[in-house]
Amino acid sequence: MRLGLALPTFGPDATPDGILRICRTAEETGYDSLWTGDRVLAPRVPGAPYPSGDGVMPRIYENHMDPLTALAFAAAHTTRVRLGTSTLNGLWQPPLMLARSLTTLDVLSQGRLDVGLGLGWMPDEYTAVSVPWTGRGARLDETLDVLEGYWADDVFSHQGPLFTVPETMVGLKPCRRPGPPVFLAAFTPAGLRRIGRRLDGWLPVAMPLPHLMGMWDVVRKEAVEAGRDPDTLRMALRVNPELTERATDADRMPRAGTLGQYVDYARAAAEAGVHELFVDFGQSPATLDERVDLAGRFLEGVRQG
Repeated sequence: MRLGLALPTFGPDATPDGILRICRTAEETGYDSLWTGDRVLAPRVPGAPYPSGDGVMPRIYENHMDPLTALAFAAAHTTRVRLGTSTLNGLWQPPLMLARSLTTLDVLSQGRLDVGLGLGWMPDEYTAVSVPWTGRGARLDETLDVLEGYWADDVFSHQGPLFTVPETMVGLKPCRRPGPPVFLAAFTPAGLRRIGRRLDGWLPVAMPLPHLMGMWDVVRKEAVEAGRDPDTLRMALRVNPELTERATDADRMPRAGTLGQYVDYARAAAEAGVHELFVDFGQSPATLDERVDLAGRFLEGVRQG
């Protein structure tokens, strides 16, 4: 199982020095990947509850960097680790612009990009970028159509219900053909079906492993029904540790627990068949030094298992 770290693109450590520190930590200690998230708004009174914990959005999101710009910076200061978005809201810009940005980042990183898309959870952000909240599934499908065509065709055009792209030459192509792998963060039946039928993988968040693998079985079944090989799909599992000093009861994991409990969870995930697991130690109130220390201890603990 591959292991990754979240870059500090939220909160007080969202600085050039913070990103460089985590980049060096990942490259030097043996992590496989670095990941960024996406926020454009931190409303004082959100229109929907945060989808985990007590429903209150973490205050670290009040300070947020652009995820693709941050990954480009990370690409310039790394040579080995893969670079992923968990997640990039794929509907907040026209798909042609998204295709250009992602292709550029893939080329600049020499083919190290993993594209993780999501639909978000807060209608306020859609209002802020003038994109309708309703019809997100159809908008995502057409966005994927544009990405696939832009990456595959030297002469590309698109005519759809939402977007029109006049015929154009496309000279810039991703390093990995037909394009970088595209993952989706989704938990509804429609979302799991979409992953199995047309995407490269799934971006779930940490949950009890029987439930996680049950949902993965749904994705694999959808792939088979679509005539795809389910063994080509990958799962990259996000873990947002809420670290405690004492061990928590089993029913609280993986929502909260000690570092040792999260190490055990990661080992069990590897045994269950999870392909990649990445941790965001910035979700806990840790300094940058503590974050680096936790990353080292976590990696050592999992690798020794």
